[in-house]
Amino acid sequence: MRIFAFGLGYCAARLVERGQVVGGTVRNAAAVAEWAARGLDVLLFDADPAALAQALKATDAGLVTAPPDAGGDPVLRTAGAAIRAAGWRRIVYLSTVGVYGDTGGGWVDEASPLSAATPRARARIEAEEAWAMFGREAGIEIDILRLGGIYGPGRGPFEKLRAGEARAVVKPGQVFNRIHVDDIASAVETAITAGRPGAVYNVVDGAPSAPEDVLDYGADLLGLPPPPREPFESAAMSPMARSFFEENRRVRNDKLRALGWAPAYPTYREGLRAIFAENGRV
Repeated sequence: MRIFAFGLGYCAARLVERGQVVGGTVRNAAAVAEWAARGLDVLLFDADPAALAQALKATDAGLVTAPPDAGGDPVLRTAGAAIRAAGWRRIVYLSTVGVYGDTGGGWVDEASPLSAATPRARARIEAEEAWAMFGREAGIEIDILRLGGIYGPGRGPFEKLRAGEARAVVKPGQVFNRIHVDDIASAVETAITAGRPGAVYNVVDGAPSAPEDVLDYGADLLGLPPPPREPFESAAMSPMARSFFEENRRVRNDKLRALGWAPAYPTYREGLRAIFAENGRV
């Protein structure tokens, strides 16, 4: 299947490498040049409507990674008409498990209520609803994948640990749900090839863990001591970083696993070991 990605960023790049994404949009000219050097013709988002329409018609399905902005979903706002005309029957929208809000550490699955409290997560709920409505009106199946915290090569704790800049903010009982970028790529493929069109899936490794445990394991791989602890209550944090700690939940991935998907990195340990092995002492 030839997929066009609105937002050729960290996740979509892995699908390019796997031969699934064959075109897409970026936000700046430098990124256009970078992709051209890699042999992929991409478009500036919202720069050439005619070229976009032509590119969409040359593909079979869409992948939307762009987050909502102050005006709602930017892809629907600027490219909705072109998507309708493209003849697609399937779009995968990458959302976030943040839509579930805070459960006090309790487990959630795809049938759980969406009780997000932060403006960022509420905007995601609105975007999911907008895409679902668009799909019904346009006759396009919209698959929604709700992702945990994304990590992988270039997005691990190693650089900060080696620079002595890592700190472990500790809030008793706090866990985060994670997913390696390669497991996101395989989840997209599984949803399209084996999933029920128009379904919702959680994409997490299924092993929610405390943030300090992840940092400690990364430090151990580097042969460094664990980073210093800072109590959540007194830690200096940006409002966005603090908002992540104010929500605590455990997310199930059973629905996606039932399709035959299994994460290559079922916990952060396997994921960090792979990053370390791939990049040496990066």
